[in-house]
Amino acid sequence: MKRKEVNSSRMPVYRDAGFELFDAGTTAEAFKKETEHEREPDNYIYSRYRNPTVVSAEEEVMRIEGCEWALLTQSGMSAIDTALSIFQNSNETRPWLFFTEIYGGTISFIESVLKKRRGLDIHYFTPENGKYDLKEFGKEISKLKPALVYIESISNPMLIVADVQEITRIAKKNGSRVIIDNTFSTPLLYKPLNDGVDIVIHSATKYFSGHGNLTAGVICGNSRKIMQDAIEYRKFVGHMLSPDDAYRLQTQIQSFELRFSRQCSNAANLAEYFNKVPVIRKVWFPGLKNHPTHTIAKKLFEGKGFGAMITFDFEGKDGKEKRRRRDKFIKLVSEKIKLIPTLGDPHTILMPVEAVWGSKYPEPGMIRLSVGFENYNELEKTLRKALDAIGKS
Repeated sequence: MKRKEVNSSRMPVYRDAGFELFDAGTTAEAFKKETEHEREPDNYIYSRYRNPTVVSAEEEVMRIEGCEWALLTQSGMSAIDTALSIFQNSNETRPWLFFTEIYGGTISFIESVLKKRRGLDIHYFTPENGKYDLKEFGKEISKLKPALVYIESISNPMLIVADVQEITRIAKKNGSRVIIDNTFSTPLLYKPLNDGVDIVIHSATKYFSGHGNLTAGVICGNSRKIMQDAIEYRKFVGHMLSPDDAYRLQTQIQSFELRFSRQCSNAANLAEYFNKVPVIRKVWFPGLKNHPTHTIAKKLFEGKGFGAMITFDFEGKDGKEKRRRRDKFIKLVSEKIKLIPTLGDPHTILMPVEAVWGSKYPEPGMIRLSVGFENYNELEKTLRKALDAIGKS
């Protein structure tokens, strides 16, 4: 029976595992064309290869990122695995260089998978005094000649803004590919592909989705060859996002720019407030003039904002007092601000830095705040009440 077309303005959820190919000729043509790894095939074959709902959601990311292609995966980590793995080649023996201030899950992947299981020659580049010394980076990359350089636009949790434009220029001069995790900045603040970066990664779980109710990752680029390699790798290892999550992501991403703009505004106001609170020892936020990378952030983001993350540390005569203040703060705000190990949610959430990162950031009073898009006055009222109580105790 012929199905009636439905006049819906949205791409439906195609939950098909496999798609009807009708006859042998169509089947042969579909599998022949599949080897070309087009972003959108003429005939869909199997949802691990490509799915129309997922492709439609990818087009929304392409619109926001301003890129030639985007490929969705089921998590930020699967996007990282895809982006890194397509540059691994048995004939390529040059080392890879990673900046140390990157997502902890990425560091664990490097150590457990890239080094331990795959035997890659991995090197790290470390910041000094809260920022990257590009003269030292130039010396290091000239010596190593790495095949690949991996950075984050804004680091987690110290919010170091990398001079992506200059880093990319130096890397390309030395024959290196560049991958950037742009999750914290998002394309609303900065589009790295415009400056020659090879691949941009996002944990779409965070600001693209923005509601804390799905996990997804995405890699974006302009090179057709890189796209084909990424499609092939995603297909073979099964990193495809589900059509249901792709549908939800596509609806949520419609409000991304409104949400993230509000989050950036809330964070900027909150950072200024925190900077005047006596019980807070230090605030890390790229929009503050005393942040080590404030000048770089102004150049890179061109006044569009400074992100929606804040890290701060409590005053205290010793670690015991700092830890006591941290724990009291978490308890006092817990009705409105939850301790949840993610970021980018609608409401402000927090994480105690020492409890998560351990000896890497040992300050016991340090808290990372992911600022939401709730009413700012209500948010500040909640925080002010807690901080006033801590100051009096």
